[in-house]
Amino acid sequence: MKGEICQDRTVFRIGGADRERFLQGLVTNDVSRLADGLMYAALLTPQGKYLADFFLVAANDAILLDVKSGFADDLAKRLGMYTLRADVTLTMTDIPVHRGLGDGPGGGLPDPRDVSLGWRHYGGLDIDATEFDWDALRVAACIPESGIELIPNGSFILEAGFERMNGVDFAKGCYVGQEVTARMKHKTSLRKGLASVRVEGQAPEGTEIHAAGRPTGTLFTQSGGRGIAYLRFDRAVGDMKAGDAVVRHEG
Repeated sequence: MKGEICQDRTVFRIGGADRERFLQGLVTNDVSRLADGLMYAALLTPQGKYLADFFLVAANDAILLDVKSGFADDLAKRLGMYTLRADVTLTMTDIPVHRGLGDGPGGGLPDPRDVSLGWRHYGGLDIDATEFDWDALRVAACIPESGIELIPNGSFILEAGFERMNGVDFAKGCYVGQEVTARMKHKTSLRKGLASVRVEGQAPEGTEIHAAGRPTGTLFTQSGGRGIAYLRFDRAVGDMKAGDAVVRHEG
């Protein structure tokens, strides 16, 4: 079996009798459906801006939360602010996270964001260590990464593709940032957002994109002549420039 251990992930164990109700009022997805498998979700500001994204998985008498390690401390503090008198415990664990492609191991769970991203597994696992080009897979499916395309206090999750990635539920009721997210959902169309682009040449992540001399967006992860960009769609027409690279919207 081929896969790899994720070196940059931290797993929290959320316990207590109120754990599901606690998360249900905070995160973007419907925690009552955790029995269906691995879930992708985010925590937002009251103004609807992204703070952190993570995976949730049911684990006996607890819920495991898998987050990028650089976001772990701040996320733990923010969740702690909401516990109040709820019967909830939040404990950092040393549970390893594995991921891979192809047939998954027993206990492996399909990545809910896109079928091309394979499986994830929580706990010890005997695997043949294999390196995969995850950036190429993300670019091909336009999947944003925490801290790159997903910018704390800056990104809006619908512009980032959370509906397409099964990371938001519009029928679950209230959660932090829900009102702004719902208003964006009911717009006729989004004017800005992450999109797939063709890239000729190279430019550093975060390079500003211009079209006809006007700011049009930002170029992020690139691989194999393609990239993920945040675009203002009404300006993203024809050849655009990002530094010395030529960028074209694939939409």
